[in-house]
Amino acid sequence: MRFEKGHKENTRRRIVDVASKRFRADGAAASGLAGIMTEAGLTNGAFYAHFDSKEALVKEAMVTALAHQRENLEQDRNEDHDFESVIRNYLNVDHMLGRETGCPSAALLPEIGRQPEATRDAYEVELGKFTNALASMLPPSPSSSSKDRAIAIFGLMVGTLQIARAVSSPATASSILEGGVQAALMLATS
Repeated sequence: MRFEKGHKENTRRRIVDVASKRFRADGAAASGLAGIMTEAGLTNGAFYAHFDSKEALVKEAMVTALAHQRENLEQDRNEDHDFESVIRNYLNVDHMLGRETGCPSAALLPEIGRQPEATRDAYEVELGKFTNALASMLPPSPSSSSKDRAIAIFGLMVGTLQIARAVSSPATASSILEGGVQAALMLATS
């Protein structure tokens, strides 16, 4: 059977998109290939026409999600969104509840740390691109580099989101998110 030009690439992209959401929602270890392929509308056997292993899928799904997050940040920067709105766009209840479409770092850091070196290297490259984009939005500071502050701010944002997701009280979660916003804003100007 002949397929249209680009069919294999589109199918691969669909698998990556489904996997990326499943990994962020349920964790990479808890997400089986059978469920991912079924959700993508494909058979289990079709997986190996696109990927050598689940580890390869985890790597590509994570890199794709991080690249998308960076592209959104760059769009905010290009549209002259102020730094506070960028922070509030990340540290809010909708993002906290929307794990499957949210920040891959907040959802997957412990698992990324257990992945093979190639996956961790790919994460590091994308993290660098993201924090460079974040650094470009920071005001200059005589006491620290924008890059150092951007890494600290992103770490604070990720941790804040993780902690807010871990509590059961919506009021406590909202308080944690607002505290993270205020701390990130202080770091931005220090």
